[in-house]
Amino acid sequence: MRLSLNVSAPLFQLKDVFGRLIDLASYEGKRVLIAFFRHTGCPFCNMRVHVLKKYSQEFSESNLEMIFFFESKEKTILNSIFHQGLSPIPIISDPEKIWYGIYGLEDSMRKSIYSHLTSFIQTAIKAKLNNLPVYAMPDGESFSTMPAEFLLDEKLIIRELKYAAHLNDRLSVEEIRRFINRKNLNDSTTR
Repeated sequence: MRLSLNVSAPLFQLKDVFGRLIDLASYEGKRVLIAFFRHTGCPFCNMRVHVLKKYSQEFSESNLEMIFFFESKEKTILNSIFHQGLSPIPIISDPEKIWYGIYGLEDSMRKSIYSHLTSFIQTAIKAKLNNLPVYAMPDGESFSTMPAEFLLDEKLIIRELKYAAHLNDRLSVEEIRRFINRKNLNDSTTR
């Protein structure tokens, strides 16, 4: 079941792939972007990670922290030099997709196939040109997982969210910046 705007984000205390305890409650007082990705070889997700990493310092200086979830196993993530290079951004491995379910992520073979048919080649080429990993799912990850992103305010209330309609469907950098700069977060709109 999808989450709604203006409700408390489900809290978690999980170890990230770097061995750090990530307690969402400890992020109170900051704004947070929680991003759920597919597997570590997915070009759609790795392009998105590449974009977010590019803005990570700007976001951090604006009091926005990021937490990334991947459905790949921890060892698979740690074997990827690209994903190792994301630290200090926490990466949480959730191969059983427990938190994907709690946050209401969708499995849609139809949407995934459509994305692959319409934009996989272009996205894979773009990822390769940026030296980003593109490879098959090595550990039985799901082909049908659809990404999602959540923006939480300082009280960990979901103020913006995006459940992907296709694999390149994410919050824009401008939407994230508007969220960061918005003083009154009670005026959020549904995505």
